[in-house]
Amino acid sequence: MINHSIQFDALDSALWHLREFWQWTAFDQDPQQWADRYPDLYTWLMSLSSDEIAVYLADSQRLIADLQPYVSEITSLSLLSECVVLPQPQTVLSGSLPRDFDSGIPGRKWQQIQAFYNALTHTQLPWLEWCAGKGHLGRFLSQVTQFPVVSLEWQGELCKAGRQIAKYWQLPITFVEGDAFAEKSRDLIQKEQHAVALHACGDLHVGLLKKGVEVSCRAISISPCCYHLIQTEEYQPLSKRARLSELVLSKRDLKLPLQESVTAGNSVRQQRFTEVPYRLGFDALQKYLLSSSSYLPIPSVPKVELQLGFESFCRWAALQKELVLPADVDFPYWQRFGKERFDWIQRLELLRQAFRRPLELWLILDRVCFLEEHHYHVHFGTFCSKPLTPRNILIQAYLGES
Repeated sequence: MINHSIQFDALDSALWHLREFWQWTAFDQDPQQWADRYPDLYTWLMSLSSDEIAVYLADSQRLIADLQPYVSEITSLSLLSECVVLPQPQTVLSGSLPRDFDSGIPGRKWQQIQAFYNALTHTQLPWLEWCAGKGHLGRFLSQVTQFPVVSLEWQGELCKAGRQIAKYWQLPITFVEGDAFAEKSRDLIQKEQHAVALHACGDLHVGLLKKGVEVSCRAISISPCCYHLIQTEEYQPLSKRARLSELVLSKRDLKLPLQESVTAGNSVRQQRFTEVPYRLGFDALQKYLLSSSSYLPIPSVPKVELQLGFESFCRWAALQKELVLPADVDFPYWQRFGKERFDWIQRLELLRQAFRRPLELWLILDRVCFLEEHHYHVHFGTFCSKPLTPRNILIQAYLGES
């Protein structure tokens, strides 16, 4: 049986000692400093073609293997971050469900729900669906298990829609309109209950874990998502083990596991290839004008501004930051500068990709150790493939016999 505390300690130590390769902001990284400190790594990164970068972005294992000569510890870190594939003993075939039962559920979400359920260890308990939305998961659970579901959702319109769907299918689902962060949400969690959350973001699923252990909820199953959506500026570890760590994680750090693009469309990627060089070019321009070395963040950019060209973008950005641009700005020069810096950042970001899963496993193991400290039997693993969702880790915790 895996000792999760030992696994966490080993992963924590590796991430701490390798933090110079992942815990930074790419916009602030000087290529020359990397060239001076890691000449072989820098030379390899700069030798990569666009096609090779695309291959590495789609294949983390190949990237890790090819990084090993330059960052020798990367292979052992990758091994520490491996996840078992959970068995799916409860396979429910879509054909066994009523016709059009998946109506209104996006195809990818429908597949995620089925895979999530199929990997669960069934507990013969009523369900609590945390952060339910329209209750798509609860609808499935109620239909296939015939156990009642309580669905907590804070948006009234979603609750209304969920109730209509449950009534149509004559399912025993009770929607509760309420705030998962509120103290009274704890009243919905019962001892003899199986609480589930499929992709509840950040502190929402953390709140379920904390409140669940307070009332000794018999079973808790979550697939975490959006670790950076927290109410504090820095990550607050859950477990005693993680609170001993020297790592201090910012919201920026917590976004790292989410930066995989396996489900991103071409339009999203193309927008990034325009927007990021524009931002970098404007940032270099403002540093020159203000004699500053600090990155100047600007708000989200309307798509129309990207379509109007670099000069228009710079004037829009300057307006947002109350910066007056001189009349003689050489916009083509700064646009080329931004493109060159983007080419460097694309290569540098490959390093961070190699640390996405390790950091996510650190966060997962913090949750696992927290649950074990409260006497739960815990196991975790992947419940579906990454193309279906990169957030494919399922944590299952049970009190008593697992």
